[in-house]
Amino acid sequence: MPTTARRRVPGLRREELAQLAGVSVDYYTRLEQGRSRTASPEILQSLATALRLDDTERAHLFDLANRRPVQRRRSVPSPAEQVTPAVHQLLGTLDAAYCPAFVLGRRTDVVASNPLARALIADFDAMPANERNQNRFVFLDTAARELYADWESVAADTAAMLRMDAGRHPEDPQLGELVGELAARSEHFRACWAERRVHERTEGTKSYHHPAVGELTVTYQALALPGDSNQTLFIYSTEPGSSSETALRLLATWSTGLLEEQARTAAPNEPDTTA
Repeated sequence: MPTTARRRVPGLRREELAQLAGVSVDYYTRLEQGRSRTASPEILQSLATALRLDDTERAHLFDLANRRPVQRRRSVPSPAEQVTPAVHQLLGTLDAAYCPAFVLGRRTDVVASNPLARALIADFDAMPANERNQNRFVFLDTAARELYADWESVAADTAAMLRMDAGRHPEDPQLGELVGELAARSEHFRACWAERRVHERTEGTKSYHHPAVGELTVTYQALALPGDSNQTLFIYSTEPGSSSETALRLLATWSTGLLEEQARTAAPNEPDTTA
């Protein structure tokens, strides 16, 4: 039986966890250290149950256990992700319905977004392609701390989403570079990463303090896109008749006017033909 002696740190000891999972301490130690790749689904299920993992954490454990040694000598960066024309059309339809929407891909990269999402969160289209990333924005852009009403919680979940991706794609060199940069530039990211949490968003609420329209709260749904398991469509909506709906519609009007003004400024002056 697990010991009840007073311990210096919380949690199960290796001996206790091995006993609960029905494996030897030596086998569990080798599994924990990555020196054994023979864990059966039954053993992994036993470990997940002993650790009281939720569904997301359980999936992450299976991702880690299914890692394979890297075969190629050089890591090749993956090509830039894109969405299909149908998804672009859907984003436009959602924009017309006053629903901010965007697609996150590998490494929490922002692959596509509609104008209202860019007005609400950040103009990812105006950023260099390699900087369009949710973790970069949350941890490295000072505007994010002012934008999110609960930045601490958003930051923790965003880092945990990246760790979930790391479990699925352990050989991704771009992900390693991203984690390294974030860790070097953000003390808060280092702290979040050290917690080793994993998170997969499905639905929930998020509150903003937008500099143009003030306070608003949205409900979000996260939908896996068919044909690409790495891409997730996030759709934001507000409660009908609420102050948040009013703020979002005002934001849409404000951003449209801003875009029109930018277009007029960028257009070449018409030649004077009245002389």
